[in-house]
Amino acid sequence: MQNTAKKAALPAITLAALGVVFGDIGTSPLYALRQCFLTAHIAITDATVLGILSLIFWCMMLTISFKYVTVIMRADNNGEGGIMSLLALNLRSTRIAENKKIYLVALGFIGASLFFGDGIITPAISVLSAIEGLSVATPVFNKWLMPLAIGILTGLFLIQRHGTGTMGKLFGPVTLLWFLAIGAAGIFSILQTPFVLTMVSPHWAFNFVSHQPYIAFLTMGAVILTMTGGEALYADMGHFGRIPIKLAWFVIVLPCLLLNYAGQGALLLRDPNAIENPFYLLVPDWALYPMIGLATAAAVIASQAVISGVFSMVNQAIQLRYLPRLTVHHTSDVEQGQIYIPFINWVLFVSVLILILLFHNSANLASAYGVAVTMTMLCGTILISVLAYGLWRWPVWKIALFAIPFLLLDLIFVASTSLKIAAGGWVPILIGVIVCIILMTWKDGRAIVLKRLAKDALPMDLFIKSVSRSHESLTVPGEAIFLTATPDIVPHAMLHNIKHNKVLHERNILVTVMTRDVPYVPTIERVRVEKMDDRFYRVFIYYGFKDQPNVPDALQLAYDQLGFEMDMMQMSFFISRDRLIHTVGDGMAPWREKLFISMQRNTSPVSDFYQIPPNRVVEMGSQIEI
Repeated sequence: MQNTAKKAALPAITLAALGVVFGDIGTSPLYALRQCFLTAHIAITDATVLGILSLIFWCMMLTISFKYVTVIMRADNNGEGGIMSLLALNLRSTRIAENKKIYLVALGFIGASLFFGDGIITPAISVLSAIEGLSVATPVFNKWLMPLAIGILTGLFLIQRHGTGTMGKLFGPVTLLWFLAIGAAGIFSILQTPFVLTMVSPHWAFNFVSHQPYIAFLTMGAVILTMTGGEALYADMGHFGRIPIKLAWFVIVLPCLLLNYAGQGALLLRDPNAIENPFYLLVPDWALYPMIGLATAAAVIASQAVISGVFSMVNQAIQLRYLPRLTVHHTSDVEQGQIYIPFINWVLFVSVLILILLFHNSANLASAYGVAVTMTMLCGTILISVLAYGLWRWPVWKIALFAIPFLLLDLIFVASTSLKIAAGGWVPILIGVIVCIILMTWKDGRAIVLKRLAKDALPMDLFIKSVSRSHESLTVPGEAIFLTATPDIVPHAMLHNIKHNKVLHERNILVTVMTRDVPYVPTIERVRVEKMDDRFYRVFIYYGFKDQPNVPDALQLAYDQLGFEMDMMQMSFFISRDRLIHTVGDGMAPWREKLFISMQRNTSPVSDFYQIPPNRVVEMGSQIEI
């Protein structure tokens, strides 16, 4: 029965994966092939059309089908994928020295930061390129393209707070219809010019590169546009599993994409003037408006998938302590991964609007697109090569056989797209630099704060001995829960409680929340309890980087182990509210210290993040110089 259920579920999961995983790469035919010719102002001949199509075919087969689907998707962290999971896996390796792992963290941060930049450009270019089909139908719509795009995207960002569960059910069928439609349009064109299918022969790509090396180099900066969203195959592996994603890619997505690119190429062989918009000119007149509607829906789905991916990545970074706490809303009682982060949502929205107003159309935006993607792919190749050495224990010759060709290909892509930096490629790089600085500053700042706390700390065991007799008269009934990141030293909140209120509770529990480098921690491993004294207990709560922390629920598990009855009305949660003061001296650069202090002051309250009832929280202030 279980096998039958699994078989029955596989088509449904594969259909769902279509809408979420392949939205970005699925909308690339709207603009990618046209951009290949416009980038280097290439004359349209049989040799150039087939040469570029051959490049697209082999790059997709090597980079997406082999590198991502066949190799990188093997690197699953308890089923989860993505740059943060890949980083976490690498940090477990015992073959890599601890002092070298800081470089892996930096590489992971760069990849994650560039993904954030990609998350801003994808909605803008996808929606703009979709509705630009209206200008093919009639020039009357030309002046309305930007307002329409802004209106569609405004609606998309407004509905984020309601969650995407209901709309998500439509994603798979709509995206399936999209792929079948673009595949059918491609077949119709190929039947008129079947010669275009010779593009699968690598000799066309080789001739194009050898006869026009510089033109081919420039074109590679646009060829990458056919693969944008390829990293989503790995990032979304945790939602759908490896098999459904592979199945969807090889059975539906890859054939339909290649058929459409071949169909556009066949159209250009027949009519070079179709370069104006080969995607929409491929469609029969009667199907133009339905295709525009379908393309807009596909673009919205692609944008939604990227926005959700950014939310997920930011949430993972918060859990791994690489970002300050932000308010996270859970939009589904059933699906754990469906979240909404208001601050990130509106940062994305404002950034997307600025991009549309700055670049006006998809052709201009294509100059900004691709730079972040190529650098993210390069980071992925390096991290997976290191993982193959450190965790998979591949022999060096095998790693070299894999890494060298893909590093060369990625470097060619990076070099080619870097030529577009002045024309707009600086946008994702600037976004990536800003996000990377924020990640590194928060990580380094937290390390400095913990070091300062440890320097002036009173060890917990000495404190327990000192209070065992001297503070008997100060004991009051009830339970005090102290949240602390340093369980071996006395929390500041406890010291302040004794100093100012002159009391010590009957039962004191030190709670330390720790994030493991796995996506989820099973309930049986959620808590670990230590009894230090009749009045002092230490509780360690463990979460994965995709778990949603809930301290009261975890404490219930701890109380069950201790044999205590848990009564929230008898409990007080004491939290240290540290006030950071910038000082000149050791530590980070002054501007980074000020940035860290600003982030620390604007973090979401601990009670909200850990789902603690606000009326049970007592905050005790302290001042720390950094």
